[in-house]
Amino acid sequence: MNAPVSTGLPHWEVAEGFTPYETALARMEERVAAIRAGTAEELVWLVEHPPTYTAGTSATPEGLVDPRFPVFRAGRGGQWTYHGPGQRTAYVMLDLTRRGRDVRAYVHHLEEWLIRALWRFNVRGERRDGRVGIWVEDRARGTEDKIAAIGVRVTRWVSWHGVAVNVDPDLSHFGGIVPCGISQHGVTSLHRLGITATMEEVDAALMASWGEVFG
Repeated sequence: MNAPVSTGLPHWEVAEGFTPYETALARMEERVAAIRAGTAEELVWLVEHPPTYTAGTSATPEGLVDPRFPVFRAGRGGQWTYHGPGQRTAYVMLDLTRRGRDVRAYVHHLEEWLIRALWRFNVRGERRDGRVGIWVEDRARGTEDKIAAIGVRVTRWVSWHGVAVNVDPDLSHFGGIVPCGISQHGVTSLHRLGITATMEEVDAALMASWGEVFG
């Protein structure tokens, strides 16, 4: 069951427990059609998945190193992504006809949303040319790692899929894929950076940062 959260437009929901990936795909598809038809409002749906690998439209077989978890074709842009416990996935279903038919600008807004949410934990998330997602420098380990992924799809100017923030997932699970096709950098999480935020605190940061970017 989903617990509705009233924060104005768009509507927000936080899913309880773990949402199977196929359930999420069906729900998004249904909601996108309803938004397009004008029978449902925009939605930001916050979920947590059981361990899952998903392939974007650019994914290659070589990117799946060890299929230890169920694998799904996502239909979104991008390459391979892991979803699992300890990761907050936000599915963003917006009417881009009303908000502006510019996919590049929309992705930029998603990036900015993540950057501002992370900054609430004093984590400096950054963009990198040629690399999708949000990146952080881990000075203690001397690395630059991805802390949040972005993968979107737009159907008749309604967006779906969205972003995923690593709160405290099992980072070893990313070893089954080449995350987003980038092998020379790793992945990290808030907890690995020493930020012991709860999922509820991350949700609150995402909600509070939304209006700063999307109005």
